[in-house]
Amino acid sequence: MAKLEYKDLLEAGVHFGHLTRKWDPRMSPYIFMERNGIHVIDLNKTLVALDEASNALRQVVRTGRKILFVATKKQAKNIVSEEAQRLNMPYVTERWLGGMLTNFATIRRSLKKMSGMEKKMKDESFKNLAKRERLMVGREKQKLEKVLGGIADLTRLPAALFVVDIKKEHIAVKEAQKLNIPVFAIVDTNSNPELVDFPIPGNDDAFKSISIISIAIGSAIEQGLNERRRDKEDARLKQEEENKKKMDEVQAAKEAATAQEAEKVNQDTK
Repeated sequence: MAKLEYKDLLEAGVHFGHLTRKWDPRMSPYIFMERNGIHVIDLNKTLVALDEASNALRQVVRTGRKILFVATKKQAKNIVSEEAQRLNMPYVTERWLGGMLTNFATIRRSLKKMSGMEKKMKDESFKNLAKRERLMVGREKQKLEKVLGGIADLTRLPAALFVVDIKKEHIAVKEAQKLNIPVFAIVDTNSNPELVDFPIPGNDDAFKSISIISIAIGSAIEQGLNERRRDKEDARLKQEEENKKKMDEVQAAKEAATAQEAEKVNQDTK
């Protein structure tokens, strides 16, 4: 994706904030003006914040850690889940379970239970169970998948969170704060930007605004993943070169030893 420009954000309506009476004064550094009772966000500040967030996320992903996408509001669910799945990143778009981060051990047990149920349903013996029992197992699995399906592959705590609407996802933000997990978030004029590490000032209600910022964040993560692949490939090639060099040295030493032995034999036969 090409780097976003001012006009791209303008066309997506990223600049539209909330009604002035609903504002959070701590958002004042990011507000450009007020028009018809609505605060207008300074898109130049949005571009700077988005650039800083993208660079930081790229470096995090380059280390091989995961970014957890969090967006449970209706207009954000689809775009966020699609972007997370495309990047093979964990996501929560249904309901944030209290303790999803701070009580991760319990969540992991639920994930193991879900995985066990999936294996059980594939087993031949499952077909021999009573219809009612099969239905109960299937419904329980569906219930777990709806809430935990997006984090099924999360084996340890994420390195960072990307959040849409920190007021709605305040529990997730608080849990991340407790565990010192950095939070990257779209922050509207009715929210406190001081609650997150990388606030991206913007409209967190309109689909177009959420979409353009989420895709930009996804693009940065993808770049980090590509850089990690290149790093691993470079490390592999370097290791191969070192192994080849060692083998050549061993071979040269063997040849030298053989030559010395032959020379000694020649001298003994004279």
